[in-house]
Amino acid sequence: MLRQSYTTWQCGTHTLSLARPRIMGILNVTPDSFSDGGKNFDAKAAIKRGLQMLDEGADIIDVGGESTRPGHTPVDPKEEAERVVPVVRELLKAGALVSIDTRHAEVARMCVRLGVQIINDVSGFTDPEMVKVAADSKCGCIVMHWNKEGLGAHVERKRVALDDSRPARPEAARSLTSQRRFTLPEEAPIMRQIMGFLGDQARILMRAGVSHDRICIDPGPGFDKFADEDIVIQRATRSMVSMGYPLMCAVSRKRFVGAVSGVSTAGDRDAATQAICIAAITNGARILRVHDVAGAAQAINSFWAMTEKDSRQGFVALGSNVGDRVAYLARATQLIDEIPLTCVVSVSHAYETEPAYGIATPVANAVAEIRTELHPLVLLGELLKVEDTLGRIRKSGEEGHGPRTIDCDLLWVEGEEHAGQRLTLPHPLLGERDYVLVPMEDLMHDPVRFLTHSGVEVLPSDQRVGHVTADLGEVVWE
Repeated sequence: MLRQSYTTWQCGTHTLSLARPRIMGILNVTPDSFSDGGKNFDAKAAIKRGLQMLDEGADIIDVGGESTRPGHTPVDPKEEAERVVPVVRELLKAGALVSIDTRHAEVARMCVRLGVQIINDVSGFTDPEMVKVAADSKCGCIVMHWNKEGLGAHVERKRVALDDSRPARPEAARSLTSQRRFTLPEEAPIMRQIMGFLGDQARILMRAGVSHDRICIDPGPGFDKFADEDIVIQRATRSMVSMGYPLMCAVSRKRFVGAVSGVSTAGDRDAATQAICIAAITNGARILRVHDVAGAAQAINSFWAMTEKDSRQGFVALGSNVGDRVAYLARATQLIDEIPLTCVVSVSHAYETEPAYGIATPVANAVAEIRTELHPLVLLGELLKVEDTLGRIRKSGEEGHGPRTIDCDLLWVEGEEHAGQRLTLPHPLLGERDYVLVPMEDLMHDPVRFLTHSGVEVLPSDQRVGHVTADLGEVVWE
């Protein structure tokens, strides 16, 4: 299908498709962040929260060990590393796409060595050492605008400050009030500075050897900007997207979000944050950096489903070793075809396969090719409902190898990589399962080539598990 955007963001070994919006979960391993300071300061709590965000729908986990709120106490790089390294290490072990939020080259370099795939520099790579770290790696790079002197004197400035701890500047507001003629300052001088800085820093990275497709830009909402200036910047999202780099919307719980929503407490601004994120998406932003991943995923997935025709190819493995096994495969296929925004394109034959992974009896297996417009985690929830409808019983101690009326495994979805305890895509065991690879031959000419091209390592036939022993015939489901 033709899509509106084929843009990708190259982050190390990950090619992140931006054909749909992506969520970056904020993980502050600090005692003093402005909206959630201290919640995840303990490494174990931070790791648990990071894994939870993956299951809630985060595509990226952004780990930071230094608060950048105004009035913050700078953190020594050694202390920052002590905070973030244990967390980064465990999240990488879980397969997560991890970003390190740091302005210190030493911390960035250390985390890159661990396997971090993204460097998020709030100082916009103004430090030559940070540029060197980026050039020596293959990481994705987030260039953020932060002019600590502010955006300059605009006649139309208002007195609303940008963060929860910085006071307004009443003397400036009083001196300019009589000269104000419009509700917001003029866009042109603000965006010249923002876009000029972002473009200049991106070119510095490219001259150092960082490829264009690795660079993402962020206008830095809330960083020494008045609320009115932030609103002007957000309204200019389409202009920033036109620069040709993936654009991040990082407005989560910021002061200006409270100003436009009337919500004074930072932790209560998630609904307003989601609304501003959706506005940014409509104008081309594709990476949303948020605290409330579950709420953002619910809002963004629903918005995307209602506004975008975004059908993806996918494959679901079906297995049964109880009762009339082929009939269960057929009924499961019918129920999958009834899932909203999803249809079954075709189904392989049913195959008798050897038991694997501790299963006691032979299994009837098939693979269904589908088209879906659902987010993979939403689709997974629907597949689990199919299992429940067909009476699958999960006994404690028999996870993954007990008898089952039906098993529905989401194997692969076009353009999707995901890590988490609920779902990993592509399925981590896909390349070793003969009972998946042989049925897929009914659906395409060369599944080994197809999957290898998608980054799946496929084992030779003699090294696989669950070998096919018989063709049980067609799965009649329509």
